[in-house]
Amino acid sequence: MKIRFLLLSLLCLTASLPAAPAPEIYAPSVAERAEWDKLLARGIEKIVFVKRFTYDSNHYYTEYLNSRWKPGGNICVLSLKTGKVFELAPSLNGGVFGAFDISFDAKRIVFAYKASKDIGYRLYEVNVDGTNLRQVTFSPADEEEIVKKYRIAGYHHGTEDLDPCYLADGGIAFISTRCRFGILCDAPDIFTSTVLYRIDANGKNMRRLTNSSVSENTPVALPDGRILYTRWEYVDKGAVAVKCLWAINPDGTNSVEIYGNDVAFPTTMIFGRPIPDSPNEYVFTGTPHCPQNCVGTVVRIDTTKDVRTREPMTYMTPYTDVREEGGFHFLRNPAKPNSGWIRDRHGRGLLFRESYPLSRTEFLVSHKPAGPGWTDAKAYQLYLLREGGAVAPIYSAKNISSFRPMPLVSRKRPPILPERRNEELAAKNLAECIVTDVYVGMVGVKYGDIKYLRVLEQVPRPWAARRYYDGDEYDQQHAVVSKDTHLGLKIQHGVVTVEADGSARFFVPAGRNILLQALDAKHRAIQTERTYVNYMPGEVRSCVGCHEATSQAPASVGTKTPLAMKRPAETPYAQPGEKSAARTLSYARDVQPVWDAHCVSCHKGEKPAGRLSLSGKLTNLFNESYENLVPERRRGRYDRKVLGPVIGENHPKPGNIHYLPAKSLGSYASVLVAMLSPDIKLADPAAQARAARLAKVHAKIKLKPEELLKVTNWVDTNAQYYGSYYGSRALRWKSIRPDFRVEYDVATTISTTAPALPPSKPN
Repeated sequence: MKIRFLLLSLLCLTASLPAAPAPEIYAPSVAERAEWDKLLARGIEKIVFVKRFTYDSNHYYTEYLNSRWKPGGNICVLSLKTGKVFELAPSLNGGVFGAFDISFDAKRIVFAYKASKDIGYRLYEVNVDGTNLRQVTFSPADEEEIVKKYRIAGYHHGTEDLDPCYLADGGIAFISTRCRFGILCDAPDIFTSTVLYRIDANGKNMRRLTNSSVSENTPVALPDGRILYTRWEYVDKGAVAVKCLWAINPDGTNSVEIYGNDVAFPTTMIFGRPIPDSPNEYVFTGTPHCPQNCVGTVVRIDTTKDVRTREPMTYMTPYTDVREEGGFHFLRNPAKPNSGWIRDRHGRGLLFRESYPLSRTEFLVSHKPAGPGWTDAKAYQLYLLREGGAVAPIYSAKNISSFRPMPLVSRKRPPILPERRNEELAAKNLAECIVTDVYVGMVGVKYGDIKYLRVLEQVPRPWAARRYYDGDEYDQQHAVVSKDTHLGLKIQHGVVTVEADGSARFFVPAGRNILLQALDAKHRAIQTERTYVNYMPGEVRSCVGCHEATSQAPASVGTKTPLAMKRPAETPYAQPGEKSAARTLSYARDVQPVWDAHCVSCHKGEKPAGRLSLSGKLTNLFNESYENLVPERRRGRYDRKVLGPVIGENHPKPGNIHYLPAKSLGSYASVLVAMLSPDIKLADPAAQARAARLAKVHAKIKLKPEELLKVTNWVDTNAQYYGSYYGSRALRWKSIRPDFRVEYDVATTISTTAPALPPSKPN
């Protein structure tokens, strides 16, 4: 009876399942058949791809945010022997299929699927024959709560899990919005950041691998066991131009740039993949930042060449380029390299999305021929691309696009990289950093010039800092941090000692975006690291020099034990005159008191000395002295150039990418600092002459060393005004909101939970 009952139950269950659709029988053209035969000859019998309607998002990273809802399609398998096209997950219908990956043994496929407009993407896995479909990631327990709290402008604002890839140990890496960060240059604060996560093969033990302030995308396993991915960042650089290739260990350690951190165009380098049998070569799709959906040109890179330049790039599609923001550039005649370029925001030329390298000269691609615009719902189909730009058709779906072609073949499983961490450090949420010689790469800086490293952090903007009221926005900053300088908040963790040989050994907080500054004996910045490292708990990491290319190492390394390795690692300590090592950076708290004590007696009122008021009188979002010192780029106002060069991450957005040698920024390029510090000699003769004149006029001004440090510290960290994302800013809130320009401590500032409002101010 039990067996009969089970059989009946099984029959009932089978009857309740929707019938699998009959496979499509695709009749290839003569040209397609010829390419099929070539692929079959090299052992490729099946191709996996995605059918879906083309995304039409307004930024490369907002496909899940603001593409119009156009459900349909599936993960499909094309048999090159029979022409049959199978849907792998027919029971999932009415939604949208995202990216996928194939397991190393070619038996399983993991993919992202969005079931409805108001539900985020989740990861699923299925066997390559369509059996054993299972959901891998699920909504967090508080999904309903966060959707209710953060929903804005039509987007559900819950959790998204995207871009999965298999790892050597069977786990899965992916990107997710579970970090709950907002894009720094989005004043409405609608756009969300995605960072790297991983889970085990059974869907358990989810871990965040990175802490980036803005989005990461398209992870893929490298043959050496690491993860290749696209990392967007702007740390004193143009806000749209650094989306380049990085690699990281599957446990989140050892993040390292592969290519593009000093290259402005293409502004987005995405869908990176290693070239088979060519360890130093990769392929990516070069795209604009906006408006588009990750379509553009196919580029091969050779990382044995100078990665700070465009030299490593060879365009596989030389008739398509991204030469400025936004839109695309196409040759007037793709067959004639000298026919001239046309800029086309509508993308009517030859465009490409994902590319899968079969060799260094042949790639399976998703491609749109010339004619339709880049948003055409059904214009992208499967092609074979050859070096030089020739394309040959492989498959064309009816009334829908086809994306992400990958051969269904087994691959060599990469080595499993062991997790190496110091458990004692991990328990304290610390990592150890070893700098073997900070002078490497710093031309013109002598041994002995650098005495300290300043440890800084770029803090992501949490959803909890979102304003539901108007007035605190400035130049795309939802919670304004600065005026025309950087968009991401910086905090400081103290300084550490640099030994005579340029070595240093110290602890840094783990799980944070850490950058360093090389300082002289008076704590003035000689060089600034304009990128960051995500350190994992317990990670012990060494680096060579300051801003060295990843392929470089000096001949002297290894000949002697660095002096710093002969002593214990340091904990960052406070600078002179500071009560704690870890501190926020606030102009109103740190710098304005210096002006009040020494300067405002002359520099205030309707006719201030030198036509420069250094009054602390509040303006709508800042104060008078700050507004007069920091250059205004947006409206063409006169720049006094007293402060010296600062980086405006929004002006220009694709600019400020190139490598800057030592003393290009900060104290050693500032008229203001040189005026107050006669020992500084500026490289610009005109600026130095002006500083000397001003020094004579202000000869009676004698700042205490700790006061001067407040000024130089502010200049060296790119002139930030506010010390936290939290707290209201606009003058209208002064007598209304008790959090008006409140100074928060470090713990509150880095928290992803909004602080409670202070007690109301008395009337």
